[in-house]
Amino acid sequence: MKNSKNEKNTKRLDMVNDTNSRERRSRSGIRLRLTGLALMELVNIPLQAAIWFAVIGVPVTAGNALGFALCAVLLVEGAAYWMAKLRQLATGSAVLPGARAFAAARWINVPLLAAGVLLTAWYASGTPGSVPGVLFALFAVLEHVNYFHTQLMYDTREDRRYRREHGLRRAHLARDLARAAQLRRRAAGVRGTPPPRTRRSTP
Repeated sequence: MKNSKNEKNTKRLDMVNDTNSRERRSRSGIRLRLTGLALMELVNIPLQAAIWFAVIGVPVTAGNALGFALCAVLLVEGAAYWMAKLRQLATGSAVLPGARAFAAARWINVPLLAAGVLLTAWYASGTPGSVPGVLFALFAVLEHVNYFHTQLMYDTREDRRYRREHGLRRAHLARDLARAAQLRRRAAGVRGTPPPRTRRSTP
């Protein structure tokens, strides 16, 4: 009897250890992926600048520089998001660090990108070789949508399978911002709830 109990306890411990080991490997894999995504966004700024302006030979006009700058802004925001996710994973916080800043960026980007597209189009109409600036600006718009609204990039097998089965899905950052807003509303509701009234006893 004692041997059977010991065997059961040993099996339970082995199962717990295996689960903990898988969780550690999973968290380590997530950290590596998030770090890679953040670095990729930052590295893409000088890399793409070198490819387009140095290798391909796109002229450095005001319109092209403006369009590329808009892309760089969105790439920096993307890198900041993945680094915030790394911090959230490390701290176990329910709310994305810097959620308010990302929420502000979501609204600031709209007039910024609209003005950028119009300006690059204006430059392209009067400055030779400035059409790529319009394309850069439009790519920045797509990056904004990809991060703040609907996921457009599906680079993993799981993501591609989800797209085939369910179609496009809400962006990770959009879901994080919605969760942060929901938790703030819930906290404000708790703070704003008046204390229960106590009935006075009649003599």
